Amino acid sequence: MQIVISREALLKPLTMVSSVVERRHTLPVLANVLLSVEKDQLSVTGTDMEVELVGRTPVDEVKKAGAVTVPARKFLDISRSLADGTMLELTAKDDKLTLKSGRSRYTLATRPATEFPLVEDETDSFSVTVAQPLLGELLDRTGFSMAQQDVRYYLNGMLFEAAADYLRVVATDGHRLAMDTLQMKNEVKDLQQVILPRKGVLELAKLLGEGGDITLTFGKNHIRARMPEFTFTSKLVDGAFPPYQRVLPKGGDKVLSADADTLRQALTRAAILSNEKYHGVRLILSKGEVQIHANNPEQEEAEEAVAVDYSGDDIEMGFNVSYLIDVLTTLSGGRVRVTLSNPDSSALVEPEAAAGAADSSGGDGDEAGDDGDGGAKAPAEGTEALYVIMPMKL
Repeated sequence: MQIVISREALLKPLTMVSSVVERRHTLPVLANVLLSVEKDQLSVTGTDMEVELVGRTPVDEVKKAGAVTVPARKFLDISRSLADGTMLELTAKDDKLTLKSGRSRYTLATRPATEFPLVEDETDSFSVTVAQPLLGELLDRTGFSMAQQDVRYYLNGMLFEAAADYLRVVATDGHRLAMDTLQMKNEVKDLQQVILPRKGVLELAKLLGEGGDITLTFGKNHIRARMPEFTFTSKLVDGAFPPYQRVLPKGGDKVLSADADTLRQALTRAAILSNEKYHGVRLILSKGEVQIHANNPEQEEAEEAVAVDYSGDDIEMGFNVSYLIDVLTTLSGGRVRVTLSNPDSSALVEPEAAAGAADSSGGDGDEAGDDGDGGAKAPAEGTEALYVIMPMKL
């Protein structure tokens, strides 16, 4: 393989693809990216065996087509360090890749392209096409609720649920749940559910742009998204997502409305003196006001009071303040509606414009994401984001 390419043309796909390459790996070749040249195009591929990303870029001159793998991190660092606007000549020969740019010359060890594991094509099950900004909003509004290293592996990812008239994403770590629904028409006959692993969600979110549509194609074991400049592929989690409808609170009779930013700022201040291990705060709700109390083992205390629209009975509840702040940060810039029933039941938080969205839900669950017999239902027209936060004992 021998090509001439501009630094900028190489750097864009190389930076994007290198993000999926793990520093810790089981196979030496997984520390590499695959460089493949066909006609006048260079393809750069990275994988960790769970997520595969292929970036494509035009080449200025192809002297010899071919394919080889090269250490991702070193290759990226060298390319970044070269001057803007320079031209690079890449030559692969005898287990080495030589990079020349002006009077600079670097030689990197390579591995054969045949050693690089590529995801095999499979029969498609269904696909959905959605505007990139809208998909990005769905992921941003829910991704923070994914578990990270839960033994219940199906929680370490995000549920994608598609029906004929909507696309819904759901994430839960067992203590909180985030759900967002986009009303849209899909060529899907039956309700479809798949789980995209956490890393796949994060990498897909990075790729989404400000405009244009993206088509997500779901197979039995993989999800794939194709765009002119990249192809994203991720394994799906082999398992069943918990019946999330069971944990959406229903029938709460205590409803408050508040400015999201004002409430978030008060909680953020109070959190400074909360217990560093449990992050608990106590909310005392009375007519027209919510008081926020936090303390820690050093006998330090914080008290805040925020004016809210509320006229129900007094109630006192404990919550993980980080969970509340995450939701309010996501919903910043507007008002939120919080629905409660008693100190032992979960709180339902939603944008005020989505009032009544939980009416299509099932009953209370003991744990966000717990197993049960609930079934998915089509969302009500205009449904937006919903958040469920379990209370905690203080």
